Amino acid sequence: MFPQELPKQRHWLISYLEVGKLLYFSLFLFVLESYIYGYFLYKALQNASALFSVFWLVSFLFSFVHIFLVLMDGWSRYQNYKRVKDQFYIYGFNTKTANHYKGSKCQRSAIITASKELGLKEKAISFYKRQGIKWYYFIPQFMIKDPFFIIKRSFWSRTFMEKKYVSKFDFRKIKQQQSINHLKISLEEN
Repeated sequence: MFPQELPKQRHWLISYLEVGKLLYFSLFLFVLESYIYGYFLYKALQNASALFSVFWLVSFLFSFVHIFLVLMDGWSRYQNYKRVKDQFYIYGFNTKTANHYKGSKCQRSAIITASKELGLKEKAISFYKRQGIKWYYFIPQFMIKDPFFIIKRSFWSRTFMEKKYVSKFDFRKIKQQQSINHLKISLEEN
């Protein structure tokens, strides 16, 4: 079990938002795009312009579908975060687990957030630096290596359909118990 004192544990919603902060920024942009493209689609339909209607319909559908893809991706990254946090709590930081999630910026964000909440952030960042991964590597490695990734089942299941993971630990209660134990010890010493 994890030998050291846990840092202060945040509410799950804060962790959820931190894991997917880049995704939720793009979510905002896709919502805004959908609104704008929807407006232009509406205008094109009023003017009975078939070419512009098709163009704005395709643009609107592209943005609108991405809203749901981003939400599903964020949910999947949060499942990665919970699983890795449990694994790091039980076994400590291990490179095999971190390596499994190095493929995309969003997955690395999940690992770094989990590591940060266990006081292991520097180990995670150091590991990814040793792997040659820079902070600005936003495009997932698999997209560069395999241009046909979009038609592969593994892409869809790993990116958007991670199975729900229920954490084995309540880290906020563990931290609270650690704080109580330290208080007891300090009271006994005085």
